[in-house]
Amino acid sequence: MGWGVTAVALVCVALSAGFEWRRWKGSPKPTIAAVVEQAAGASTHPSATAKVRLVPQAADLVPMPPGVPAAHASALAVLPNDEMLAFWWAGTRESGADVRVYVSRWKQGRWTPAQAVVDRQSLGAQLGFAVRRIGNPAAWVAPDGRVHLYVVATGLGGWAAGRVVQLVSTDQGRHFEARRVLPLTPLFNTSVLVRTTPIGLADGGWLLPAYFELGNKYPLLMSFDGSGAPRWLVRIGNLTTSLQPALVAVNGLEMRALMRDIGKQRRMQQAISRDAGETWNDLPPSEVVNHDSSVAALRLKDGGFAMLHNDILPNGGSPRQWLRLSTSRDAQQWSSSVDVLLGQPGDEFSYPSVQQVGQQLHVTFTSQRKAIAHHVFDIRYEEPTR
Repeated sequence: MGWGVTAVALVCVALSAGFEWRRWKGSPKPTIAAVVEQAAGASTHPSATAKVRLVPQAADLVPMPPGVPAAHASALAVLPNDEMLAFWWAGTRESGADVRVYVSRWKQGRWTPAQAVVDRQSLGAQLGFAVRRIGNPAAWVAPDGRVHLYVVATGLGGWAAGRVVQLVSTDQGRHFEARRVLPLTPLFNTSVLVRTTPIGLADGGWLLPAYFELGNKYPLLMSFDGSGAPRWLVRIGNLTTSLQPALVAVNGLEMRALMRDIGKQRRMQQAISRDAGETWNDLPPSEVVNHDSSVAALRLKDGGFAMLHNDILPNGGSPRQWLRLSTSRDAQQWSSSVDVLLGQPGDEFSYPSVQQVGQQLHVTFTSQRKAIAHHVFDIRYEEPTR
């Protein structure tokens, strides 16, 4: 009798997986012209050959909730009024039952006190099933001003059993309501996580980067329309040792994904799309070193690109003790620009997020797994000398 029940359960799982696979494989994609984003609307000044220069201006910590010893995985989002939101998880430890997602608001040059916006009990009550732990957030502000927050949540099992929950705020990030568990995998939508920032599209929609975690690891991309409803899903390239894709729009239809490497090459992995994210091809690994650490990247409004990544000291050191900012004119060749922090062996400065407000670059990152640091840089351009 037990074997019969097990067999029926397995058949049901296989059938549901097949239906889910066909549903997403056959989901209609919009035409390229409807989704393409012109690459951030670069101005006529500075020139296309100007070099980006980032000048440090300020450094502080985002306020932590009182008595909470651990923090990680920040995500930045910019509101229409140029206020900025920082999300992160905090609790006694990673995967702890008391972990919550917090938000702080950058307003008039300072951060507001941390406010809890997601916990496992309230999230489980909204979803109708138990949530054992919550993790990485990612955030996007839609053209209508609604804040879409994506949070990893698990039931039984570790992060490999993670689901991604989409929550929405209509009051600029003060309160959130769960909208859906994202349909990301054939098997009950598990084993997928988020980490990096979405990228906007010309029709008001956006693309959310994600990654598959169980066994082989690979990056994914989900498209949303302007209301926040999922449209289509695609895998980024064919690698099985890359994750946490950071997306940048290059020009016209071209986009690039810059990815954390968990393989033996220990180089930042890359993929390219020439049709606004619908299809992807792998590129050779970058010359940028990557020892299993997350990167963040952004196309600047006046041209050029900025990327945050962990570098490795010549004598080895720790893989996340050195956090750097690099710049590029084409998102292909990167030059080291600023050492954000260079610590001692065992230190950790990791999981960065980056946004531009006016002519300043704002960076947040995990500091020692105890706090979220915030650094500000002026964005300047230097014309080449003749």
